[in-house]
Amino acid sequence: MKSVSLLLSTLLLLALVSGSTAAAGAEGGSDVNPGDEAPFTVLERTTPSQDGTDWSLSVELDQEAQDNGTTIVITTQICLNSGVCDPPVAHEANGESGVYTMSLTPPEDHSYVNWRVKATYADDSTENFPDADWYKTWSTCYYDDGGYGGIHAEGDGCNVPAGEEPEASVLPAVSLGIAVVSIGFAAVFIVAKGAREQS
Repeated sequence: MKSVSLLLSTLLLLALVSGSTAAAGAEGGSDVNPGDEAPFTVLERTTPSQDGTDWSLSVELDQEAQDNGTTIVITTQICLNSGVCDPPVAHEANGESGVYTMSLTPPEDHSYVNWRVKATYADDSTENFPDADWYKTWSTCYYDDGGYGGIHAEGDGCNVPAGEEPEASVLPAVSLGIAVVSIGFAAVFIVAKGAREQS
């Protein structure tokens, strides 16, 4: 019974660690997305981003934030595979019905698109999401940790087809973390059920 308890604890810990790693997007190619602390929800986000192809982002303020008169500004920053990042650009997106939408076209050989949201509250105080950091969308070909990755990585470089859009997803990567945690809990339940049946 002691070994079953240890197994259950290990499975639960692995599930939680894997989920938080996926949500945080700590590794190259793993997008970083807003969590529950943000006063907005991502409606649409192109991922992966691709050289010369529109990258779009659409977020909706939570109803409480809308009712409180909160407004937001979306800021983006494009970083290249050379390691150079462009200066941040603030987008005065129209916030009609609490929905803010913007788009940009990443240049050739970009590695990822950084983005963040600055919320301005009714009392004119402001808050950045994420705080002192960026959300991140990786490109179809990125240089990270000494090598290239992504669907258009080819050997020691990139082979991005001109004018062809990638099969982009709008699902935030945090969903992957939730899925991993759910699988971990399911495994814990199955092992616990088997242990009860044996005793």
